[in-house]
Amino acid sequence: MAGSYAELEGKIWMDGALVDWQDANVHLLTHAMHYASAVFEGERAYGGKIFESRRHSERLLFSGRQLDMEIPWTVDEIEAAKYETMTANGLEDAYVRVLAWRGAGEDMGVSSRRNPVRMAVATWAWGNYYGDAKTRGAKLDIAKWKRPSPETAPSHAKAAGLYMICTMSKHAAEAKGCSDAMMMDYRGYVAEATGANIFFVKDGEVHTPTPDCFLNGITRQTVLGMLEERQVKVHERHIEPGELEGFEQCWLTGTAAEVTPVGQIGDYNFEVGSLTRNIAEGYEALVRA
Repeated sequence: MAGSYAELEGKIWMDGALVDWQDANVHLLTHAMHYASAVFEGERAYGGKIFESRRHSERLLFSGRQLDMEIPWTVDEIEAAKYETMTANGLEDAYVRVLAWRGAGEDMGVSSRRNPVRMAVATWAWGNYYGDAKTRGAKLDIAKWKRPSPETAPSHAKAAGLYMICTMSKHAAEAKGCSDAMMMDYRGYVAEATGANIFFVKDGEVHTPTPDCFLNGITRQTVLGMLEERQVKVHERHIEPGELEGFEQCWLTGTAAEVTPVGQIGDYNFEVGSLTRNIAEGYEALVRA
């Protein structure tokens, strides 16, 4: 997309009403801008239908509760808001971003119990997250930042503050000519990319990190189901960095990334093999079914 997202045309749903895109603003003293009290969902619609839409809406409410932030909309109301926004913007194939946050109110310290919880929905047309990597394989750096222990952050929430180290890791990767970065967890095990889960293939079997300190993505869960249907053996376990040398294939999963092959991580190379292509093609068919 060329230009600023702030300058797009269309409608954004905010707190129950559609407003013009460029009027969808918040006050400077919004609590979320200072203390990261925000959760969100990223979703894709294919042919007018949002894939796994209700699961995303349910996770939004779960994430809010993890941040001690009760979102004052039901799953049905969130569902209606998403489709209303897509219709208003005339979109059928779209990215859908739902955001809930603590707004400006009586509190402006760390505590924010008296501030209202607000919600917005924006939709726009968005192509491949990693560009042409979907055919040739993405190139990943290895991040210096690690996913934190669940004792130090609400790691199973899709919370805005958890992405700060992801942004820094991706910036560092892009400076090296990479598409993204693979992150380790606080123990040194392989975790995920900055916004996508990761899978590896060895001898026809799949290995993927246990999501015990990072988000168990909805796309990840979908792909695990696809592998089960194909009777592919999956090892969900802790993966040591030294094991990368022995893996033959690799791919990423996420709503934005969909299923994206990986060709390189640091000094390790992977083929865009038949299983990777099969899963990528199967996922594309599934979301458009």
